[in-house]
Amino acid sequence: MANAIIESAKERMSKAGDALRRELGNIRAGVANPSILRNITVEYYGAETPLNQLASVTVPEARVLLITPFDKSVLKGIEQSIFASDLGLTPANDGSVIRLVIPALTEETRKDLAKEVKAESEKAKVAVRNVRRDAMDDAKKALKNNDLSEDEAHNIEDDIQKATDAAIKNVDEIAAEKEKELLTI
Repeated sequence: MANAIIESAKERMSKAGDALRRELGNIRAGVANPSILRNITVEYYGAETPLNQLASVTVPEARVLLITPFDKSVLKGIEQSIFASDLGLTPANDGSVIRLVIPALTEETRKDLAKEVKAESEKAKVAVRNVRRDAMDDAKKALKNNDLSEDEAHNIEDDIQKATDAAIKNVDEIAAEKEKELLTI
């Protein structure tokens, strides 16, 4: 019972870190990263289809994304979807591939993106704290139902707090890494 509560909490806390990594992957840092196109969908034969299922995305240069569709007839749809997205990038269509040039970030933009990173990391910390609260509640319920002794419940709470501290430290490291990437010119 005790191990199940702790392991469940640790697993959920690690998912908060994974979610933060995914969210921060969407923040462009002035370098080409195919993950910024992850949320782009294209209308293809009447259905909204993720871009990565319609084309390969490569990085031929540090600040260029090259989108090569598997079916050339979808080029116009890909171009329109990128225009309609909130990426702020202008696609260059040459008839067979689409090039996206990632502009260099200004210092002001870098600082704004760093603030966005802080906000996302705070959301992840809140998620970790919510997991801690749920796990502590589970331990208290188990104690109330006489599934655990007082000492076991106290040990579980200590272990949950240690897992929480480790997860928050991990979130801070992920955010610091992204901020460093953003603020490095």
